[in-house]
Amino acid sequence: MPQMKNNLTARRVIALLLTYVTLCIAGGVVGGMFFVPGVLGLNGVARTIAPSLKTENIDFDVTSLPQKSTIYASDGKTVIASFYAQNRTVVPLRQVSQPMQQAVVAREDRRFFEHAGVDMQGVLRAFIQTFIKHGDTQGGSSLTQQYVKNVLLIEAKEKNDPIAEYHASEDTIARKIREMLIAVQMEKQYSKPEILQGYLNIAQFGRNNLYGVETAAKRYFNVSAADLNVGQAATIAAITKNPAKYDPSVPENQPEAQKQRNIVLDLMLQQHFISQGDHDKYRAEPIASTLNLQDNSTQIGCQVAGDAGFFCDYATKQILNSKEFGKTEADRNRLLNEGGLNIYTTMDVHANADAMQAARDTIPVDDPSGFEVTIAAIKPGTGEVLGFGINRVYDPTDAARSDPTHTSVNYAVDEKDGGGGGWGVGSTWKPINLVAWMQSGKSITQPLRLSSYYPVGSFRCTNYDGQPYGWSVHNSEGGTASVESPLQGLIRSHNTTQAGMAQQIGLCPIGEAAKAVGYHNASGDPDPSTRKSLERFNGSMTIGSVAASPLTMANVYGTLGANGVQCTPIALKKVVNKAGKSIKVPSANCHQAIEPGIAQTVAYAMNQGVVQPGGEAATTQLDGGRKTFAKTGTNEDTYMTTGGFSPNQVASFVSVNNAEVPISFTGKTINHKSYGQWYGMYIATPAWKDFMNRYLADIQAPVDNSYGNPDPKYTGGASIPTTNGQSVTPNFYNNGQGTQQQQPRTQTQQPQVQQQQLPQGGNATAQPQQRAQTNGGQ
Repeated sequence: MPQMKNNLTARRVIALLLTYVTLCIAGGVVGGMFFVPGVLGLNGVARTIAPSLKTENIDFDVTSLPQKSTIYASDGKTVIASFYAQNRTVVPLRQVSQPMQQAVVAREDRRFFEHAGVDMQGVLRAFIQTFIKHGDTQGGSSLTQQYVKNVLLIEAKEKNDPIAEYHASEDTIARKIREMLIAVQMEKQYSKPEILQGYLNIAQFGRNNLYGVETAAKRYFNVSAADLNVGQAATIAAITKNPAKYDPSVPENQPEAQKQRNIVLDLMLQQHFISQGDHDKYRAEPIASTLNLQDNSTQIGCQVAGDAGFFCDYATKQILNSKEFGKTEADRNRLLNEGGLNIYTTMDVHANADAMQAARDTIPVDDPSGFEVTIAAIKPGTGEVLGFGINRVYDPTDAARSDPTHTSVNYAVDEKDGGGGGWGVGSTWKPINLVAWMQSGKSITQPLRLSSYYPVGSFRCTNYDGQPYGWSVHNSEGGTASVESPLQGLIRSHNTTQAGMAQQIGLCPIGEAAKAVGYHNASGDPDPSTRKSLERFNGSMTIGSVAASPLTMANVYGTLGANGVQCTPIALKKVVNKAGKSIKVPSANCHQAIEPGIAQTVAYAMNQGVVQPGGEAATTQLDGGRKTFAKTGTNEDTYMTTGGFSPNQVASFVSVNNAEVPISFTGKTINHKSYGQWYGMYIATPAWKDFMNRYLADIQAPVDNSYGNPDPKYTGGASIPTTNGQSVTPNFYNNGQGTQQQQPRTQTQQPQVQQQQLPQGGNATAQPQQRAQTNGGQ
């Protein structure tokens, strides 16, 4: 029998509700008067029928609300950007000031703590005001009902269900009844404080997608919700009635916003939440004088990250491309924009700022030449990407299409990470050849008899994709050394020596060495676990006719500067979801890729041979007597490059080029200087040195010159010749008939070889008399 009574009571309530909504449609005054007695006392009746009502399996937990995600720099404090579908930061009720709680109750639902989800007195008041007195339309919805409506809207949007979204917001009696029934059941499952907490976090408190009391407090007053005073609370509570019209950040809205704030103060006084003194004090304040607007609180995405925009874009790509954050890209995108993530990245604020400054100082953003300077920096032995420098303004909007100084393309990274197809690396590849040489058990002082022509069978590689007849190769200055060691070939950056090394050990070991130290082509398979370092091999790859991103090359040099430890570049250190739990991030997979002795020996050759006075990269020498390890390069006359490292501190790579269409540097005026020659040391090297000196000074990196000790087993037991020692003269090549002095290298001295430049994928086919990479290392 008790169950029957409950069912009868439920039917009675529903019948009365239906009677009410029918009268709302008809608007009959007489009918309305008949309805009045039945409505009285329904607040008490509603409490008895909750067990028979359902909440439709909807999650009303406040922690399930969409929340904004925030990206931080490596210091864990500097905010790079925020992402959100709804700009919201959820806070528990204990972190909302009492005046704020009271203000919203006074404004929206004065009997909130008395009713059971539906305020039938409020419903009746709204009915009389709207249909009997013909006043302003009033809804009579309780706070609980408003919370229900907002949750239903969010759920519909998350499911991309436009029909459900329409039904959740349609102005119909059916929606009202549904909300009432769910609200009554909610009050059985959740306490009043929990419902109030949910409402304060879900309600819209302003224009521009601004949701939740915490976000509103930061936006309007630059305080937390816990610190809102009576006047501030009344201002925020007034906004929900009409967020567009009552948003006080809009100057023309302020007179109306002040009027609405004062109405809330009146209600708070009437309901005994505040004293007469407080009421009069806050009512007398001009609303404009109370505001402390924070524009950044409503800005969204990488477009507002300033000079960190390129890194921000790279970091978000790591989330969108990584299965750790969801099965599909749509799932990962939803997590980024709604998951309330705290994303702690590897970006060093000094490194990123210094790289951007160095790039723009080298070639200004608006320089008429149009050349791009791109810098990538990484921390050796960790995989942590420190920052990017590009002499462009990050801009993902359509406006960038008509402004060559703006772009959303991060030229420093791979195609899958938001970059391009990569840039020719030139002679900066050559340390890789030296790694492969030593991995084959050979000494870097071993003399090689060299040639200017190598038959196709010379390179012994199963996936050879070179010319069917052979490779004709010369050095950039036009000569050919007849006998030279691999060490001298690196010091003098001779192409013929690289070809001779490839003939001795084959191309496959060189390709495997490249993969070991972290090289891969910029375009290709988006899955790094299956992507190959080089699809096919040919002779010209040994002189850098491959297409890589500056980040990849910085990582290669990072391996050489970390005692042979190679890591996959990473942008994410830690990601914490809104529940406070860490989400697994992509691993750097650091491992010993090459022997420490090989890394140290290559480093020694780069410092003592390439950088020391007389070396072709002497201009890279860093400040303060710091031991410097670097290599310069060119690719044709359209790319300048420089790469190097400070051991265990930073490795970086610079590429200078035109991203749209390769353009010759010869004869161009760049940053008010005219260049008759185009070697890497003229533009890329100063940019590299500028960045390295700035960053190392900013982080106060100690000078440790203990790195770069050659392993005797790779030097043949002989002393290593250096450019400032007796065994190596400052000459750059020998033609077999005696020593020739270094000649000025000009465009007219480029060699002609039977070699096609590799496309971005790293492949080449035979086309006789094509110009090769002019890699003097300069």
